[in-house]
Amino acid sequence: MTVEAQFLATRILLVLAAIAGLPQYVQAFDQVETAGLGQTMRSLVSVLPQWAGRPPSAEEPEGSGVVVADGRLVLTADHILGNPVGIRIRTIDGDIRAARIFARDSATDLALLAVDTPLPALRFGNEVAIGDPVCALGNAFGLGVSATCGTVSAVNRSGTGFNTIEDFIQTDAAVNPGMSGGALIDRDGNLVGVLSAIFTKQSDANIGVNFAASARLAQQALARFRSKTDTPWPALDARLAPHPPRGATGRSGAAVVDITPGSAASRAGLKAADVIVEAGGRRVRGPDDVVAAFALAAGEDGLALSVLRSGKMVTIEVPIGQ
Repeated sequence: MTVEAQFLATRILLVLAAIAGLPQYVQAFDQVETAGLGQTMRSLVSVLPQWAGRPPSAEEPEGSGVVVADGRLVLTADHILGNPVGIRIRTIDGDIRAARIFARDSATDLALLAVDTPLPALRFGNEVAIGDPVCALGNAFGLGVSATCGTVSAVNRSGTGFNTIEDFIQTDAAVNPGMSGGALIDRDGNLVGVLSAIFTKQSDANIGVNFAASARLAQQALARFRSKTDTPWPALDARLAPHPPRGATGRSGAAVVDITPGSAASRAGLKAADVIVEAGGRRVRGPDDVVAAFALAAGEDGLALSVLRSGKMVTIEVPIGQ
């Protein structure tokens, strides 16, 4: 089907849905609006990096940020910052304020800005499920903060190739250039994700497959930023490979190729040829899920792995350093 045909089919479906009753995305908008969507949007800012030369992306000269904690901290996407000589933010009312980089982490594509005057902050929400209504708030195309609504399409997305550590919520809420670093909110107006990436083929425009770093990962990053830690993210000291190999059949997971001698994983009893099928209650479909599970377990004593070994399932508890 051509792009034109897909567009026409989508328009027809929306018209039919409108005739039948309120479409789902409008219902999602109404549910959030009852919690005060207008007030919630005041916790969103436009992020305006200043560069000495050409911006890193001509298509995304501005970005978005969401105010958290005491109102003096702004979570945003690291990739929109580049190497700036200064940072400013613009409130929904159009006021321009100075900001500074507090911390940044390329592995998760998250960064934290600091401002002197507090702004209304968003609360973090609970985990969302497939089908839940959500709204994406951000500075689309540099026009200022706006809202689009849709549903959660998938959770625990990793291995998309955008970041080293990924725990994405996938949504069909329209996300366009300039919205990176914005907020994905639930029906109560709580922050459930930080907008991060748009999956496209030939152009940087919305096709209904958009990703937000989960609130759980964002909270882990925020805790690291505020503690000013420079230690690496928790990780399994082992080399992993997709399982089953290409062209083969079997239960999906992450096959252990080799383990760092003397590592926590080695001492816990993990062995080469083991296949990790679950990590911390997270279904493992490949090595990237293991990476995500360890990052999300930061601060905990250990992470339980369900391992397929010689046709039998065993459980291994791998310690996690503080």
